[in-house]
Amino acid sequence: MNDRKPRRQRRRSGNAFVDILNGLLTLLVLGLVVLGGGFLYVASQYYGDGPAAEPKTFRVESGNSLSTTANRLEEQGLISNSLIFSQFGGRVERNVVIKAGDFNIPAGASMADILKELTEGDPIRYAVTIPEGWTSWEVIQRLNGTSDLTGEVSSLPAEGSILPGSYDYTPGDTRQSVLDKMQTAMTTELAAVWAARDTTLPLETPEQLLVLASIVEKETGVASERPQVAAVFVNRLRDGMRLQSDPTIIYGITKGQSTLGRGLRRSEIEAQTPYNTYQIDGLPPTPIANPGIDALKAVANPDDHEYLYFVAKGALPSEGHVFAETYAEHQDNVARYREIQDEAEAARKALEDAEAAEAGDAPATP
Repeated sequence: MNDRKPRRQRRRSGNAFVDILNGLLTLLVLGLVVLGGGFLYVASQYYGDGPAAEPKTFRVESGNSLSTTANRLEEQGLISNSLIFSQFGGRVERNVVIKAGDFNIPAGASMADILKELTEGDPIRYAVTIPEGWTSWEVIQRLNGTSDLTGEVSSLPAEGSILPGSYDYTPGDTRQSVLDKMQTAMTTELAAVWAARDTTLPLETPEQLLVLASIVEKETGVASERPQVAAVFVNRLRDGMRLQSDPTIIYGITKGQSTLGRGLRRSEIEAQTPYNTYQIDGLPPTPIANPGIDALKAVANPDDHEYLYFVAKGALPSEGHVFAETYAEHQDNVARYREIQDEAEAARKALEDAEAAEAGDAPATP
C-alpha cells in the first residue's frame, strides 16, 4: 500500500503540469485570435471606405503634425478614427511627411488614400494672374476681386513696379503680400535685364528702360514684333525725334484707370501734357503700364534696323504692323491702312443692313 500512494501522487503532478500548459496554450491562442482580430479590424478601418459622403477640400496648415491632421480629419468627418490614422498609418506607411496646402479628398476615400494624398499628392494651386500691359490700377482691381485673399492694399502702387505673370498664394494670404511678390519680381528682373542690355542704348537708367518697355508693350500685342517696335523708338531717340506714341496720350487722359473707348481727338493730340509724346521730347515721366519681361528684353536688346515709322497692317491688332524707314514710305502705308479701315467699315455697314433687312427694319442711314 505504501508503494501505490506515491505513484498516484506522481500521476496527479504530471496531469497538473499538462493542465497548466494546456491553459497557457489556450490563452495564447485566444490572445492571438484577439490580436489578429484587432489587427484585422484596424486594417479594415484604415484601408476600407471612409465616411465622407461627398468630395471635400481639406486644408493642412503649415507646421501641422500627423496627429493634429488626424484630429482635424476626424472632426470634419473624413475619417472615423484619428488614432488609427495617426498611429497605424504612421507605422505602415514610409516617410510620412504631411504637406501644407489644400487637398481634394474624394467621397468615401480611405484613410490610406487620404494619407497618401497628403504626403504624395499636389496641393490645389491658387494663383492670381496679371496680363502683360495691365496698369497698376487694373492689378489692384484683380487683387481686390480675389475673394480668398485678405486685407487691403494701402495705396496704388507705382506704375511699372509690377511684373506681369502668375503668382501662387495660399487662401488667407494678404493682398499686400501678393503685391509685394509682384513688385519684388519686377525689381529683380529689371536689374537683370539692365545688366544684360546693349550699352549703346540712348537710355541712362533702368527706370528709363522700364518706361520705354511699357510703351512697347502697349503699342503691339504681337510678341514677335516687340524687338522691331522697340528699335523704332530707340532709333527715334537717337535721332532726336519725338516718340509720337498714341498709348502715351491715352494714359495721360485716363491715368490707366479706364479705357478710352474711342479714337483720339485732334485736340488731345495737340494738348500739352507730360504724357503726350507728340508734344514732348524724349520719354514721359513714368511708365504707362506694367510691361512683361519680353518687352523689357526687347528694349534692352532691340532689333538692328533703320525703321523710324510703323502703322497697323490691318483691321485686327493680331495682324501686326508694317514698318518704314522714310516718311514717304510711311505715308503710303498709312494710306493703305485707311483703305483697309474703310473696307472694314463698309463691310460692317453692309452686314448691319443685311441683318436689318432680315428683321424687316429700314436700312441704317449713312
